[in-house]
Amino acid sequence: MEQVRTQTQTREQTKQNVHVYTEHYDKKRIYVREVSSNRYSLAAERRERLDRIPRVFTPELGHGKKENWAVMRPGDETFRSQSLDVHFVTVQPNGRNDGHGHQNEAMFYVLEGDGGYEMHDGKRYDWNAGDAVAVHNDCVHWHNNPNPEKRAVCLVMKPKPLALFLGLTYQGKIGYKPENEHLYEPRSEWLTARPEGDDEIPKVLPKDATPFELTPFGYTRRIAGEGVPLRIKGVEAYLHQIPEGSRSGKRWKMPDEVAYVREGEGYDLHWDVEAEIDDQYYARIAKKPTKWEWKQGDVIWTPHNTIVQRFNTGAGTAELIAGSNRVFNLLGYSRVHYFENAPEYDAG
Repeated sequence: MEQVRTQTQTREQTKQNVHVYTEHYDKKRIYVREVSSNRYSLAAERRERLDRIPRVFTPELGHGKKENWAVMRPGDETFRSQSLDVHFVTVQPNGRNDGHGHQNEAMFYVLEGDGGYEMHDGKRYDWNAGDAVAVHNDCVHWHNNPNPEKRAVCLVMKPKPLALFLGLTYQGKIGYKPENEHLYEPRSEWLTARPEGDDEIPKVLPKDATPFELTPFGYTRRIAGEGVPLRIKGVEAYLHQIPEGSRSGKRWKMPDEVAYVREGEGYDLHWDVEAEIDDQYYARIAKKPTKWEWKQGDVIWTPHNTIVQRFNTGAGTAELIAGSNRVFNLLGYSRVHYFENAPEYDAG
């Protein structure tokens, strides 16, 4: 009966939302930022940008009726990266957001809220705090929070800028139709996505579905990526725990990364890496690292091609949620090099 009521509500909302795709923003929204230079080499532009950008910042997460709270987007005045679009989504008690669809997928991690659920293409998917949830490509969906007293809060990571750059631009609220629709045939099945068997991959990864493992970087639990039973293609994500008084491994990889500090405090050391091009590519590693202090509620951005090591200086275990764009692996940048392992890994 719940699904029947939900589908009825969807049809009613569809009638109300027809032509909502014609809405305009007061300020132009930047989906993909231009990459330009007066020189062939972009090294100088990159260096100038990195020298003036804070790599730790505290995003706003308020309590009003506002639904989306930006963390990192291409249109940010302090532009960092467009590998991922990262933001918070809040759903008020007994609330839901508008039904909508976009071609890019989205992975979200439930920070607060039990007993919530998704509606994806007419199917219900239940979630609780600590779960990871997949919104697949070309999915009509909305989030629901039936809790009468407490709001739900989710951290969303999605490779949306890449999808839009590739021309996957169909997005809108329920009721979207093509202009001059009389020029088109009646609607038919959407047959250019969702390979056979894709709908059998889980859409919700419960918090105990994957274990914490001891890796060279430390204690991590993977929540999206190769081998993880979650229907996400474009995002690598994991939880990272650092014991009191300890540190992570010292790691070098090409993708940039966004990490949200769920608990604890500490600091990062970042060794920037520049390129020297001779008979082959050579790395020039900074002699001294930069130090970036963080605390609960902060976001850490690690730039592309950076060596990082993370230290816990607070009482108790520090926990972070980190993610990056998975396309780097497909392009051949899947190798990770460790200069040092986490002490727990060496002890184990």
